[in-house]
Amino acid sequence: MKRRPFLYGGLAVAAGLAGAGAAWWQSQPAQHRSAGAPDAFWQLAFETPEGQPLLLSSFAGRPLLVNFWATWCPPCVEELPLIDQFFQANRSKNWQVLGLAVDQPSAVRTWLQKRPLSFPVAMAGFSGTELSKSLGNLSGGLPFTAVFGASGQLLHRKSGKVTTEDLAQWRGLG
Repeated sequence: MKRRPFLYGGLAVAAGLAGAGAAWWQSQPAQHRSAGAPDAFWQLAFETPEGQPLLLSSFAGRPLLVNFWATWCPPCVEELPLIDQFFQANRSKNWQVLGLAVDQPSAVRTWLQKRPLSFPVAMAGFSGTELSKSLGNLSGGLPFTAVFGASGQLLHRKSGKVTTEDLAQWRGLG
């Protein structure tokens, strides 16, 4: 009987350490599911919601914040004005922002007509989930944000809504 509290306590500590370790691992930019994913990322091309080609290589050489989002995702649409403000305040400092919509083009076009953004948006489609996973989005959930340095390396990633604190920290990376 006296062993049971120790057993439960030990299990709780082990679960806590496992959770903390998983959170730490996910926050480390050098730990990717695929080590070549950032290099392959720069070779991709997407279409804008209007059907125009957009090459990711055109963003090379300057810091880039990539936000995976969808019109049907409430936290995604809640964070987009904050990301747009970040872009407007920092584009003169060489920052770029790209929204990759994990959605249907018609839904994105309709959404952007009501709430235009200052930064470019491209259609990742539902395969965008796999792309975000290759960049470290272990759950595949939205929103997901990846920050690349001017030399193309993946510097940071975040699952869930970005905050003003996140953006302030990332601004210093550029």
